[in-house]
Amino acid sequence: MPLLVPATLIVLVFLAAPLLILLRYSFNRFVPGQFMVEAFTLENYAKFFTDPYYFAVLRTTLLMSVGVTLACIVLAFPLAQVIARASPRSKPMLIILVIVPLFIGNAVRAAGWMVAFGQKGLVNTALAGLGIQPVTLMYTPAAVFFGIISVNLPYVVLTLQSVLEGIDAHLGEASQSLGAGRFETWRLVTLPLAMPGLIAAAVLSFILTMNAYATPLLLGGPQFQMMAPVVATTILSQNNWPFGASIAFILMVVTLCLTAAMNLIVARRYGR
Repeated sequence: MPLLVPATLIVLVFLAAPLLILLRYSFNRFVPGQFMVEAFTLENYAKFFTDPYYFAVLRTTLLMSVGVTLACIVLAFPLAQVIARASPRSKPMLIILVIVPLFIGNAVRAAGWMVAFGQKGLVNTALAGLGIQPVTLMYTPAAVFFGIISVNLPYVVLTLQSVLEGIDAHLGEASQSLGAGRFETWRLVTLPLAMPGLIAAAVLSFILTMNAYATPLLLGGPQFQMMAPVVATTILSQNNWPFGASIAFILMVVTLCLTAAMNLIVARRYGR
């Protein structure tokens, strides 16, 4: 127990204290030309939920997070299963290939997608070679969608791979020996056993997407807004710390509530 004291103090000093300060800022009043005016008002939160623009930004962020999470799960599950069932010689190389993209920052990866999605980028060049008219990809929701998937996918693959490795391969063999096909074995044996890890991977992807900053900023452009870039713009460009702090806390509360609800569902489903 005494060993937990230093870690607890570090969390309180470097995480809880700044959050409490930011929470206090969210109740202050913004006056143009001043940093902020000390007050205790809910007008910043009222402004967010009564302004259709900010409510639309929250809705866009939620929809993007759900879409990216579903896509990552669909793409990551077969990849994770291949890695989990790979031979001891090839498995380390496959894991390294998944980890390598994590060495590159999100902004650098977004810049790479900007080159690929440009009007004369890699994608449109390939389409022109096939005789297809170029399409506009940059500064669209699709560009943000694919960009965030490239960021989240390695995390989801690694999470699922570690869970699938713990499933006894003999269970699948026993299922097939009893007459089940490969798909039935996956649906009735592998998927239920992997479900807690799948939910954990989904929660991780959802949280990362809800708080994505560099990718939507660089690939979405000024017309496509998500919560994290709006927080940064409100604080850094408009110097409106009270409203920016309130947006940040709304983002955090929504993310935590949805994550807690998902964990509660999993606990009730698999705690029996």
